[in-house]
Amino acid sequence: MRRTLSNIPWRIARDGAMRSMNIAKIPETSASLNSAGDLTLRTTNSLVARTYASAKSIGAGKVTQVIGAVVDVQFDDQLPPILSALEVEGHDVRLVLEVAQHLGENTVRTIAMDTTEGLVRGQTVNNTGSPIQIPVGRATLGRIMNVIGEPIDECGPISTSTSLGIHREAPPFVDQSTEMEMLVTGIKVVDLLAPYQKGGKIGLFGGAGVGKTVFIMELINNIAKGHGGFSVFAGVGERTREGNDLYHEMIEGGVIKLGDQASDSKCTLVYGQMNEPPGARARVGLTGLTVAEYFRDFEGQDVLFFVDNIFRFTQANSEVSALLGRIPSAVGYQPTLATDLGGLQERITTTTKGSITSVQAIYVPADDLTDPAPATTFAHLDATTVLSRSIAEIGIYPAVDPLDSTSRMLSPLTLGDEHYNTARGVQKILQDYKNLQDIIAILGMDELSEDDKLTVSRARKVQRFLSQPFHVAEVFTGSPGKYVDLKDTISGFKGLISGNYDDLPEMAFYMVGDMNEAISKADELAKQVA
Repeated sequence: MRRTLSNIPWRIARDGAMRSMNIAKIPETSASLNSAGDLTLRTTNSLVARTYASAKSIGAGKVTQVIGAVVDVQFDDQLPPILSALEVEGHDVRLVLEVAQHLGENTVRTIAMDTTEGLVRGQTVNNTGSPIQIPVGRATLGRIMNVIGEPIDECGPISTSTSLGIHREAPPFVDQSTEMEMLVTGIKVVDLLAPYQKGGKIGLFGGAGVGKTVFIMELINNIAKGHGGFSVFAGVGERTREGNDLYHEMIEGGVIKLGDQASDSKCTLVYGQMNEPPGARARVGLTGLTVAEYFRDFEGQDVLFFVDNIFRFTQANSEVSALLGRIPSAVGYQPTLATDLGGLQERITTTTKGSITSVQAIYVPADDLTDPAPATTFAHLDATTVLSRSIAEIGIYPAVDPLDSTSRMLSPLTLGDEHYNTARGVQKILQDYKNLQDIIAILGMDELSEDDKLTVSRARKVQRFLSQPFHVAEVFTGSPGKYVDLKDTISGFKGLISGNYDDLPEMAFYMVGDMNEAISKADELAKQVA
């Protein structure tokens, strides 16, 4: 049987009459750039000559197949490289396709960054000649963007000519900083017991209604005030309602400013929410990270990068992997789980120019910490901040659990003996109090020894001193927010566990900043009683 392979420069081995079609073994290839800037793969005997070209040299393609979020596009000549962005011509909204696979000689399989409703076979698709490009810089502050960098806050276009591709390499080793430097947040419980490292990755665990949003907003506010740095929030696969609430709460809290004061905003928001196709949810984390990288690399900033939720990033990549026909791995996740997550996490680091410190909300499916998605994430974390409902129920905010929260920074070698010993002393007294609570519940305080009564008294004061009024909550509480310096935090708790303030009432330590405020509050309480 005779078959014709058009447009394919294979040499077919023949021996007299055609007995069979034998494709010669392809030798090793060499790559070079031609004068047009196109990458050409060449072989020693010219069996294969495939060119991966720039936008100028690639003609338009045609849509040949649409299956949900997967779109196949055929090109007559050269193929756009993997991860290139393509744009559909004549579509109602701007539809960007990202090249994921090369099928055969002239077809690419792409993932759509938006819904494919209304897309038909035969529509023209243009190659942009680059990965997805998004606007970056100060013009993005106070704005909400989607995965392809379009503003979605109805405040007009983003006025900047600076843009970057979302697929970037992690900084080389020679550019990374090896120093372990603490990022002071001004929040007592974090700075003392689970300090954040500049360029570190922090896992934020917390259910609904325990103050996760307010905690995130206070971090954004304090980083701006204490370090002059900016923040980027990436909403990955979470509820649209929560994204809307966060935006309006940031406006109320002064983190985002509108109108003429927009340039004073401290945060950029990038959203790819639950209703988006998997392609958008899989890439929106990279979009947010690219905005943060610009502030770090080009402006030398210490940037806070929030991801809510990092599990949804993994979940979206799993969906994309299934759509592309890859064989699933453990528990149905993609075989490239560790690679996908590592590509994002390795870009979050400290360089000689600045740092990106990441706070990542982590959803644990069915509370199973051995699930491949959270288990792979834990390998990247430097600290964990656990928000506890039991602490929120007794009115202590921020509701950070001082015994469950951990940090790699909590070491005498990095923080010094005074900080380390004070932190361990606070944790010991709180653990002793926790151990005594069953006895207190059954027998009451009167049955405790004098030493145990003293432990309980100090622990309750420590517990209340870990609370703190937030700047972003001023509009709700009416109390002015407090930013507490690290040295004041350490000296206050050191004196408290040493017994220097045993004479002060418990309420004097509730919702204050440093120890001087607690002493002043105790004097006011004494006057009220008198």
